[in-house]
Amino acid sequence: MEFIQGPEPDLEKPIVIAAMRDMGFVGSIVVDFINTGLGTKPFRVARSTLPGYVVDRRGHVDMPDEEWVYSYADDLVVFGGRFGQPRTAEELHAACQDVIETAKKHSAKFVYTVGGFQTSRQLDKLPAAFVTATSAKLAKQLEGTGFHTTPYETTITGFNGLILGYAKAHKMRGIGVYGELNEPEVPQYRAAKSVIETLQKLTYRRFGDTARLDAKAKRVDQQMRGRGDGPGGFGA
Repeated sequence: MEFIQGPEPDLEKPIVIAAMRDMGFVGSIVVDFINTGLGTKPFRVARSTLPGYVVDRRGHVDMPDEEWVYSYADDLVVFGGRFGQPRTAEELHAACQDVIETAKKHSAKFVYTVGGFQTSRQLDKLPAAFVTATSAKLAKQLEGTGFHTTPYETTITGFNGLILGYAKAHKMRGIGVYGELNEPEVPQYRAAKSVIETLQKLTYRRFGDTARLDAKAKRVDQQMRGRGDGPGGFGA
């Protein structure tokens, strides 16, 4: 993993929201939504140097350009993006460590992450969002203010779980927000909407109009109904 630094932003004790693409694309949908809604500006890039594939461009191959971007706006740092997760444990840990170091460099107050929460419960149009925290004390505070903590013990794999472990190890407060979903291979815009609405309550910030996520969810519904007619894909 290599890190490329741009002009340093002028930030005073920002909060950090960091997530990568995960099940249901929730992490990347939320990060892209916030970046678009707030018009964030990039200042640092994490780039994979150990890709697990090449891109065939109709007769010749190129190395993939896998990178995750740090952006900022109004005392907020956003990290992540459209690409998937690092393909090696070494790069995954390097990314988590760099997020924490960047957060500490700017005296960040809080680290948030987001993602999908797969459930067997059949969901309606309003999936729930659950929170988990870096300490039992913080979890109790969240429950006391009306947030729903994760309903049972589980493991959270990948960046969108491990970053909370790094925050805890570095004595930083952190919260994960995870939206319910049934089908992890399909972009889950309603789960992302639930996560964003929960994140807005936690941070006392507005990130944009979530109506556009409803429109994308309806398009996915239409594609799902027509899946039997032939091959097709889903855009995140």
